[in-house]
Amino acid sequence: MRFATFVPPGKEQERLGVVSGERVLDLAAASGGRIPSTMRAFLERSDELLPAARELLGSAPPSGFLPLASVRLRPVLPDPASLRDFFAFEDHAKAAAERRGEPLGKSWYEVPAYFKGNPREIYGPEDEVPWPWFTRRLDFECEVACVVGRRGRDLSPEEAASHLFGYMLFNDFSARDIQKKEMANLMGPGKAKDFANAFGPFLVTADEADPRRDFAMTVRLNGRTVSEGHFRDQYWGFPLMLSHASQCETLHPGDVLGSGTFHKGCGLDLGLWLRPGDVIELEVPVLGVLRNRVGAPKEQRELNYLKSGHRP
Repeated sequence: MRFATFVPPGKEQERLGVVSGERVLDLAAASGGRIPSTMRAFLERSDELLPAARELLGSAPPSGFLPLASVRLRPVLPDPASLRDFFAFEDHAKAAAERRGEPLGKSWYEVPAYFKGNPREIYGPEDEVPWPWFTRRLDFECEVACVVGRRGRDLSPEEAASHLFGYMLFNDFSARDIQKKEMANLMGPGKAKDFANAFGPFLVTADEADPRRDFAMTVRLNGRTVSEGHFRDQYWGFPLMLSHASQCETLHPGDVLGSGTFHKGCGLDLGLWLRPGDVIELEVPVLGVLRNRVGAPKEQRELNYLKSGHRP
């Protein structure tokens, strides 16, 4: 199933829907309120509600659907419980090490590393992403993210697979100049990533998408294809990454795990930066197209507290 969060024509409230072809069904309306109107609430009871949503999709009359083109799509999961972003692609990791003038360390192969992202700055398809005033090196990252649908702790990779609800596109916007400073201090990334994360347009259930087969990834900048890759080239897979995240802590419905980008799935690998007004599109056919326009900086200042005089 393909889930979407949308705003109906002439309305303001976001609704949870299931997409069939070029139509979308409002699940709360079709179920008489038995199914909640938010993705997060649905995930909290996904074992119970997913079969009910499937039954509704098969039995709803045509009049119960809205044309997909008539609604405004929002971030499919606008309020993730948490956000972890991994570093799953070996070639991308090797390219980063080469830029530092060193080989990729053995530790990269020993543990699937991730950083904690900001689950509050979430953007959806067609949203304009504001330019953070402190960067002159704004970048994108073409990623797939998995969403947790069941609580779990200390999971094996085999167990973790059954806790994975589905997949969505994820653009991990990055301020590379700030990231370079943060990583030089053996910390972060922090401010370099926390200003914008884009999800959507759909959340596709795990039974309808195979990462090893279905996830051909394309990046377009202002309508021109600049990169192509495939998720099957990853070193770390989602069940193992989810298992790792669950060790000695509980994963919750609505937790999001990003894959990291493939080699040349970001401007840093390609030698290009985003500019104000650029339109960046990420596409995986089974997951849809995530398109965002980059806003213009209202001002630009240097994030340097030594120069600013604001120090103890």
